Amino acid sequence: MTSILAKGAAAVVALFLSHGAALAGQQDFTIANETGYALKHIYVSESANEKWDEDILGRDVLDDGEEFEVSFDKAEKTCKWDMKVIYDDGESAVWQNLNLCKISKLTLRWNKNTGVTSASIE
Repeated sequence: MTSILAKGAAAVVALFLSHGAALAGQQDFTIANETGYALKHIYVSESANEKWDEDILGRDVLDDGEEFEVSFDKAEKTCKWDMKVIYDDGESAVWQNLNLCKISKLTLRWNKNTGVTSASIE
């Protein structure tokens, strides 16, 4: 695997685990890991932010084939977010300026031939 800078993004700041549709933010989305490897860290920050917010996985790991629901506070208005994932071996990939108000799912895949991590957007 190699480090990749790709277009995409995600969120944190007002992030919390799903608490039902009544509290759902318009930026809520699902991350599907289809890379073949475990993801140790996922960071989501507003695109204008120069620092990454806290790891949204906490002490957990997102194994290959698993999904993670990312939820925002209903009051959150920002749509543009950046996302960074770090594999269990330390390699990383970054997506910038993701419009989470229009994304419901990001499916992450790693291409062994090119060494590129990509994100399919739904």
